[in-house]
Amino acid sequence: MKSNAYPQLYRIAEQRFSCRAYSDRKVERDAILTVIDIARLAPSACNRQPWMFLVADSEEQRAAILKSYDRDWARTAPEFIVACGLHDEAWHRGSDGKDHTDIDVAISVEHLCLAATTIGLETCWICNFDPQPVREAFGLPDGVEPIAILPIGYPAEGTEAPVKKRKELSEIVKWGKF
Repeated sequence: MKSNAYPQLYRIAEQRFSCRAYSDRKVERDAILTVIDIARLAPSACNRQPWMFLVADSEEQRAAILKSYDRDWARTAPEFIVACGLHDEAWHRGSDGKDHTDIDVAISVEHLCLAATTIGLETCWICNFDPQPVREAFGLPDGVEPIAILPIGYPAEGTEAPVKKRKELSEIVKWGKF
């Protein structure tokens, strides 16, 4: 592809990375609400919006997150957002019952991640975690699933986005049949 019709979006997508080192600078409440507001605008199947974003606001919740995902780098994050799926509110495909909760939550989370990058914050998707400590600490009722934990904060001094290694368009696009 020789030209880019979306230079600003392209630049944001290039700059966004999975940050694993954060400064201890506090993230302003308004900044958290700003990025969640962009997540709120994400599309979802039949506009069901089957998501909820929980911001850890106690040491107990932070400890539960770190228990569920025990990695040293995660301890550097000043804030955590837990993206939850509301399966009872999601659209389910009629032909086979496929639940679109995970898809819809993923779209909204990536909106949040891109928004964070635009205001100098970084994030990292954490999906490899034990959901039980998170469920307990946040008091999640049945039908509400913690899908991703998002550490969010200002990157540590010297942290830069790595060069992205992505497949070429020719490797991921087929015209017509597979």
